[in-house]
Amino acid sequence: MYENKVLICKDCGGSFDFTVRDQTFYAEKGFENEPQRCRECRNARKTQRASGLGMAPTSTAGLREMFDAVCAQCETATTVPFRPRGDRPVYCRSCYSAMQAVRA
Repeated sequence: MYENKVLICKDCGGSFDFTVRDQTFYAEKGFENEPQRCRECRNARKTQRASGLGMAPTSTAGLREMFDAVCAQCETATTVPFRPRGDRPVYCRSCYSAMQAVRA
């Protein structure tokens, strides 16, 4: 049913194998799209995201830029990793987590 494929990494431009084993794993997980990055670039991207150095704007220190805000629910001063626009409510971490728990 599956055959090994050679794909091109969108980050480094190198080729990588999308093996029958990998394709079977993707199918079992319900993934519909083929991988776009080689294993090395995927791992590097995961490391960047885990350290907070992903695609977000960064300050000169290389850390994620944070913005001051006031929680719309408890009115506590907080910081968020995006610039509040004023047209949508902003919540502190604990209020946001509580709201997510209710939705789940």
